[in-house]
Amino acid sequence: MALYRDAAIVLRTHKLGEADRIITMLTRNHGKKRAVAKGVRKTKSKFGARLEPGMVVDVQMYEGRNLDTVTQVDILAPYGDAISKDYSAYTACAAMLETADRLCEDSDRVLAHFNLLAGALAALAQNKIPAYLVLDAYLVRAVATSGWTPSFRDCAGCGDPGPHRSFNVASGGAVCPQCRPPGSSAPAPETFVLMDALMRGDWIGVAATDDRARRQSSALIAAYVQWHLEHGVRSLRHVDRGDHEIAAAPARPVAPATASEGHHS
Repeated sequence: MALYRDAAIVLRTHKLGEADRIITMLTRNHGKKRAVAKGVRKTKSKFGARLEPGMVVDVQMYEGRNLDTVTQVDILAPYGDAISKDYSAYTACAAMLETADRLCEDSDRVLAHFNLLAGALAALAQNKIPAYLVLDAYLVRAVATSGWTPSFRDCAGCGDPGPHRSFNVASGGAVCPQCRPPGSSAPAPETFVLMDALMRGDWIGVAATDDRARRQSSALIAAYVQWHLEHGVRSLRHVDRGDHEIAAAPARPVAPATASEGHHS
């Protein structure tokens, strides 16, 4: 069996037997991995606490037929410790990890996803930006990294230069009056500006936005991500976003809309 070492972010864990855990990780070079960490639930375990969700670790494993086995773990960044002490950061982290788990199932852009998630976790741990805004920036960038880049200015249907006033998740973002499907939303112009700023990492621009734009942006980004995942992100329901909540994922037809498919690269 081959032995290998890689940097990894712990996405989730679950119990196995009386003392073991199965650890799901996003590794920098080997994609998403599931491995057995033997004995980590024992009080004398040397690296049990290092394999908690949100931790960035240097892990050594050997390949198995169905599951790999963890043999050594060193902490690279203990983000999980800092994040777990703040409820807003903790709930945002849970939504990030769940989204990464879904998006990286068969992704061919592992390094980009790894770096994006590591940067988002670092921002949560530093606690300089509201956690829900870090989450929204992560979500919109993560779905773009997977090939579904939303348009926040030009029409996602015909490419007509914007700005436009309508947004449709199935069509790929902003839509012009001619391409606007029934049921499209009509966010405030400032909301489009905010979503674009989150995509670009323009935190000065983000800081200048008001609460209405942030509420609308959070709802639209969550809907967009869940549409393309074809499944709701359960952790989003628990995210602490101040005085506003995120609705469940919109209903999706069995056959995806053609316009939406056209935005997957």
